[in-house]
This record gives sequence, structure tokens and C-alpha cells, in this order.
Amino acid sequence: MAASVETRISPGQHVTLPTYKQVPVTRHELEWADLVTLDLSKFDQPGGKDLLAKQLFDALQNVGFFYIVNFGLSQEEVDRQFAIGKSVFELPTEEKLKYRADLENGGYNGYKPLGLREIKPGIFDNTEIYNIPKFIPALARTHPDIINDNQAEIEHFARHIHDNIVQKLLTLFAIVLELPEDYFAKTHRYDQALSDCHLRYMKYHARDAATNAKLDNVWVKGHTDFGSLTLLFRQPVAALQIRGTDGGWKWVRPVDGSITVNVADALQFLTNGFLKSSVHRVVAPPPDQAGIDRLGVLYFVRPEDSLELRPVESDVLKRLGYEAGEDAKLVSGITAGEWVKARVKAGVNKGGVRSEVAEQEILNGVKAKYYD
Repeated sequence: MAASVETRISPGQHVTLPTYKQVPVTRHELEWADLVTLDLSKFDQPGGKDLLAKQLFDALQNVGFFYIVNFGLSQEEVDRQFAIGKSVFELPTEEKLKYRADLENGGYNGYKPLGLREIKPGIFDNTEIYNIPKFIPALARTHPDIINDNQAEIEHFARHIHDNIVQKLLTLFAIVLELPEDYFAKTHRYDQALSDCHLRYMKYHARDAATNAKLDNVWVKGHTDFGSLTLLFRQPVAALQIRGTDGGWKWVRPVDGSITVNVADALQFLTNGFLKSSVHRVVAPPPDQAGIDRLGVLYFVRPEDSLELRPVESDVLKRLGYEAGEDAKLVSGITAGEWVKARVKAGVNKGGVRSEVAEQEILNGVKAKYYD
């Protein structure tokens, strides 16, 4: 991080940031998950969408995780976002707290401080988060100078994700389910204030060996995400694991030039569980990465708040026997916005330490489950 780069972001304006260097991958042999990789450059080729949809269908049979590559952003552009995120978290605590998210009322845009959640008695979470909403007037909010000074670049990055990555993935899901291609895309519009997709910078602070031992090396218990999709840009610090159908855990490999994508709750509810909201957790990294803070750049895809979480009418689901289960019946009529806000509020609930929570009622008897 000794060098700096100067990048033009608008006529007459330059912003200098330290160059971000991704850390080396672990040398340890880990049990890596075998995930499908979708090459998004094929999307606009003749027959490309159908080919990618078939790959996606196969990927979704066991676990709702997959990789995408060739998504139209360079590694330099991605690393610039890591550099911005790192600079945000290096700000003084009192400065960051000026932008605190209204978590207790289901809000999540802005800053989430370190240590809000008690993981085990006397041990608190090791995550800092800064969420940036879509760049539309209705969602405008104040940000630290490091974000304001780089807004043009951040906005370009976030809009590219939404317009050139997310919309393609939503189209593929519709093709898989034999629905009109815009079926999901039309309820995930960028210009709609009540579709709260957001870009996230996230930092896991390294823990010492004694604390990790007390936590059985688990930093965040197995859980599902709230919205439609989560996109994680390549993260070389090994810590993410996914839960297989056998209940076992496998590591997610940091594939060069990739984004790791996982399905979240809304798509599971809408498809009676065919699109699986993937259970994943974060654990202590292997020994050769133990002292490294784990910085992440993510994009969370949310449906428009008014979307009712009723299962879609799909011949594919009927043929495969995906009928509405108990959760689908209970959640039917709940909107996507209600579900997300309730899960955010539950996440800062002080009712008990996280290690002792196996499930938590969210709304109408529907529960979120957590796994060791």
C-alpha cells in the first residue's frame, strides 16, 4: 500500500487513493466446494442465454452458490473499491458514527459499528460495515468525504453491477423457470426507491488464537441472506464456507477474476425452495492468513419492497414437485420490504448471545435458522 494511483473521475477532478494489493491466497489444502462457473460474456452470444441457464439449473440442484466471470469490470476497478472501503474503515470511530445506520428500526444504509452483537458471553462480533444505497435522489444521504470524493467512480461501479450483472442473472433465473425473461427484473428496478439494493464495504477484524478457540473458530454462524442475491467480489482471505445437503461445510475458493453469487431468502420464498437460499458462515482463516483483516466488497440485491412473497406460477416447479411448504404458506402475503426490515431488526436484537440461538422468529411464525 506504499504506492498511490491518481484516477480521473470527472472533468477537472482527480482523487488519489493508496493502491490496494490483494493478499496472497492460503497455501493450506482446504476442502473446497465444487461450484459451477458462469461466463457472462456468453450472455449476448447466439444461444448464450440458454446455455448459461442450463448451467445455472444444474448448479442450483444442490446449493445456491456459483461463480461468475467476465462480468465487465477490470481487476483495477475492483481493487479501487477495496481501496475506498479500506479508507472508510480507517476513519476515526467518532467520524464513522456520524453515518450510523438505523439498524434498530430495520435500516441498514450507512455505518454498522464493530461489536454490536454478542457472539458468546463477553465476546462481540468483529465486523464493520458501510452500506451505500442506490444513487437516486430518493435515497440520497450524507457520507464521509472519502465516499463523496469518489462518488462518480462508486456510482459507475454500482450501476454496472445492477445493469450488466444483476439484470442478466435475473433473466437467467426467469429462463430456468420458463417465465418471461423480464419476470424478476421488473421487480428489481434501479430507479425505484423501494428496491433497496446496495453496495457494501465490509471488514472482519482479525481475532487472536485464544478468542478463536473460545468461538470454535466460527465468526458468524451459518445463516441465509435476506433479499434476492448476494454478490461477493473475489476475497483471497479464506473464511467463507457453505453448508452442503449433508450438513457438512466446505470452503469457497477465491477464483481469480470472479464474483461469488448466492441465492437469498426472497427467491427461495418465490420458488417454493427450488432456488435455495444458501446457508453459509464465516470462520477463522487458515494459519497463514490468521493475522489479516478480511476486507470485502459486496453487492446485495433486494426486490422492490411492495413485492409479495407469493410463489410464482411456473410449470417447471410443478413438474419437479416444488409445492408450497409450511414456510411458503406462512410468508405468503408478507412483502419483501417487511421481511428484510424484520431480519435486520432481529440481527441487532439483544435477547441473547448468538452462539445460543438456533432459530429466531422473524414474521408471522416464519423463522430464520442458524447453524454451527
